[in-house]
Amino acid sequence: MNRKRSLVRRTAAVAAAGAATLVLAACGGSGDGDGPAGHNGHDATAAPSASASASQGRHNAADVAFAKGMIPHHRQAVEMAGLAPDRAQSAEVKKLAADIEKAQDPEIRTLSGWLTSWGEDVPAEGAMDHSMHGMGGMMTAEEMTELENASGKAFDTAFMEMMIKHHEGAVEMAKTEQADGAYGPATKMAGQIISSQSAEIEQMNGLLGKG
Repeated sequence: MNRKRSLVRRTAAVAAAGAATLVLAACGGSGDGDGPAGHNGHDATAAPSASASASQGRHNAADVAFAKGMIPHHRQAVEMAGLAPDRAQSAEVKKLAADIEKAQDPEIRTLSGWLTSWGEDVPAEGAMDHSMHGMGGMMTAEEMTELENASGKAFDTAFMEMMIKHHEGAVEMAKTEQADGAYGPATKMAGQIISSQSAEIEQMNGLLGKG
C-alpha cells in the first residue's frame, strides 16, 4: 500500500513539474514578443546549441562583413597617416595623423583576431587595391599617388579632404554594424569608431575652414 501511495505521489510530482515547465515556456514565449521576435524566437528554438555558440563568441554575417571591410579600410588610413611626418606642414595635421595611426593599428589586429577565431580569412595586404577602392570612402590608387606626391600646405589640404571622405565611409560602415551586428565587442568597436572619427571629421573641417 505504501509503495502504491509513493508511486502516486511521484507521478503527481512529475506531472506538476511538467506543468511548471509548460508555464515557464509559455511565459518565456510571451516575454520574447516584446523584443525582436526573429532573434528571440531563433534563440528559443536553438537552446541546445546556445552554449556552443556562446563559446565561439556569437557573431553573424554582418560582423564578418564589418571586420573584412574595416581591416583594409583601416590599413589605408594608416598608410595615409604614415605619409604625414615627412610631408605635412601643419603640426595639427601631423598630430592628427599620429592619432589615427595609434588608434587604428590595434583595431586592425583585433579585427584580424576575430576573423581568425571565427574560421574566416583575414583580407590579404593589398586586397583593397583591387576590390575596395571607391567603397566606403576608400581612396583610389591615383588619389594615393597624388597624396604621396604632395607636400607642405598642399599635402595638409589633400590629406584632410581625403581623410574626411575616408572617415565618413568608416562611420557609415560602423553604423551598419551597430544596426545589424550580433557580436558585442564588434558593435562596441563600431560605437568607438563613430565617436572618434566623427570628432576628427569635425576637427578637420575646422582646420579647412569648413566648420
